[in-house]
Amino acid sequence: MSDPLLDGLNPEQRAAVTLPHESALILAGAGSGKTRVLTTRIAWLIQTGQVSPHGILAVTFTNKAAKEMLVRIAAMLPINTRGMWVGTFHGLANRLLRTHWREAGLPQSFQILDAQDQLSAIKRLLKSLNIDTEKYEPKKVQGYINGHKEAGRRARDADAHDEFSMQLAELYEAYDAQCQREGVADFAELLLRAYELLYRNEPLRQHYQTRFRHILIDEFQDTNALQYRWLKLFAGPDTALFAVGDDDQSIYAFRGANTGNMLEFEREFAQGRVIKLEQNYRSHGNILTAANALIERNQRRLGKNLWTADGDGEPIRVFEAFNDQEEAAFVVDEVKALNREGVALSDMALLYRSNAQSRVLEHALFTAGVAYRVYGGLRFFERQEIRHALAYLRLLTHPEDDGAFLRVVNFPTRGIGARSVEQLADAAARTGASLWQAACTASGKVAAFARLIEGIKQATAGLTLAETIDHVIEASGLADHYRADKDGADRLENLAELVNAAALFSEEAEDDTLDAFLAHAALEAGEHQAEPGRDALQLMTVHAAKGLEFHAVFITGLEEGLFPHEQSAHDEFGLEEERRLMYVAITRARRRLYLSHAQSRMLHGQVRYGFASRFLAELPDAVLLPLNRRGASRDAPAAAPARATPAGHGTGYRVGQSVAHAKFGTGIIIDFEGRGADARVQVKFGDAGTKWLALAYAKLSPA
Repeated sequence: MSDPLLDGLNPEQRAAVTLPHESALILAGAGSGKTRVLTTRIAWLIQTGQVSPHGILAVTFTNKAAKEMLVRIAAMLPINTRGMWVGTFHGLANRLLRTHWREAGLPQSFQILDAQDQLSAIKRLLKSLNIDTEKYEPKKVQGYINGHKEAGRRARDADAHDEFSMQLAELYEAYDAQCQREGVADFAELLLRAYELLYRNEPLRQHYQTRFRHILIDEFQDTNALQYRWLKLFAGPDTALFAVGDDDQSIYAFRGANTGNMLEFEREFAQGRVIKLEQNYRSHGNILTAANALIERNQRRLGKNLWTADGDGEPIRVFEAFNDQEEAAFVVDEVKALNREGVALSDMALLYRSNAQSRVLEHALFTAGVAYRVYGGLRFFERQEIRHALAYLRLLTHPEDDGAFLRVVNFPTRGIGARSVEQLADAAARTGASLWQAACTASGKVAAFARLIEGIKQATAGLTLAETIDHVIEASGLADHYRADKDGADRLENLAELVNAAALFSEEAEDDTLDAFLAHAALEAGEHQAEPGRDALQLMTVHAAKGLEFHAVFITGLEEGLFPHEQSAHDEFGLEEERRLMYVAITRARRRLYLSHAQSRMLHGQVRYGFASRFLAELPDAVLLPLNRRGASRDAPAAAPARATPAGHGTGYRVGQSVAHAKFGTGIIIDFEGRGADARVQVKFGDAGTKWLALAYAKLSPA
């Protein structure tokens, strides 16, 4: 007699669901039905009487996933799931601390600080201790404290080897004392305090080890060191741990995720009991073939091979654009064509490695009237660092703009507090002046800010629009502020992209004044992101795409230094994480996948010529369909029509063209010099660098 719970499961899924009372590692590939396996395992254990709902601990990473798990369990069994311990790490830690608040040394009604509340608490602490906030910036102190907590370290365990680090450790200790006095706990504290509670309280630890006979963990590849240590405290001699994860989708090392936890779990608990879920129910075969070929190049992995019963499907379309604008135009054309064929915009995703890449894409979509939504983030001109830069720019042309003044008068921090701003506002109100006018007659740090703006205005007189913006970003201190921020790399890239936007605007607009550019930025910031509920193309980083799936996926910017990112490409560990990112991006697609790269791209206000990503070369040719340019046949390669490109001086070559040389290999033409028999060409090669070659003797050939 068949069991309705098990009906429809494939053999590997069934084996995982019906495992005996033992620990095991479930290696679940993308689209292999891991959520179904996890929830069905819980339902099967309860239905067969092996455990009561009271005896299960299930941990996941998001509240959404935890709620979905409970809904699925309730749909399978006639039970009340409200009392079950199913939730996120932080949610369950909070539950533990609420239950045992006295043993944890907390007040019964302790409050939880979110990130903003925590930052405010740190600012109060620094002020009370008379700490120089320019040397010890509140946000950096916050990062220091949270980093140590997430690694399981208290202030006494922190490495303090010089005056600066000793002061940070003292601030950490003082912050903990302040939180204890006020009866509050930040997010990082929840897990650390819960771990310490179980670690030092043996009777309580034994109670939960006896209670939870089955512990199930979702997305195990994303666990950090403290989370794994916390889980192990719940594991008694009769506890079965069921860890579900995919080491090939571990992409959060920057958050502390440790892929080594899966290998450690196999050694400590699973002891060889590994079940691989390799049948994919999402993507067609060509997409999976590409994903498998890519990820098998990583050395540190447990190993699996995705397959599907749904056939090969369409080939993967690969497009090489002349520049990033043509790449964006190609994407827009394909999106519109797919939409005309009946594919909803919301079932298409446009992915990029870095947030800064969205600016060119957003501009193309805006211009074409295609509704879009930035998933999990802000549109380019709405991002904090861009708004700061634009506020500085507005002060150059409209110093009476009080909103712009207030936004940046103390950002980056220059010691102008709220009280000083209030006094300035009062002075302005008395005379009917703007804040800027009042600042010009003020003294001290406010006057220094006014002099800074005047100095920038004088220094940028006669500069191009792009040069002006570049100077403002540096002279204002924005660049230095984000360089010093451990999480500031993306913001720096976005600021560099603002310079690119200005350079492009100067090329295209009849009026390329700063005022005209600010108006352009305001228009693009204020319109066209789709309203909630409206069908819209999804734009997002690859990190944000994890866990999602779409009919059609566009992976853009596949160039060396961009994807893989230049900060990771020369480090073996970093490169493997980048490859896992690409694997995640590929496996988001169900039916159609586009991969695109550009011969040239605007970076930091200048045109840069690059090479196609190594990831493209790692994909099997048999599953790829090259498209020569926008407007080519969507079903077969087509000859590239003539392009309007920078002149090649009658040589038959052009800037941006790929060429081959017997000694130096393949490269890209980036400049010309001379004419006829005297013509020389500048080529950027790979390892050989950039060379000037006389065309009469170079023996170049199209690559």
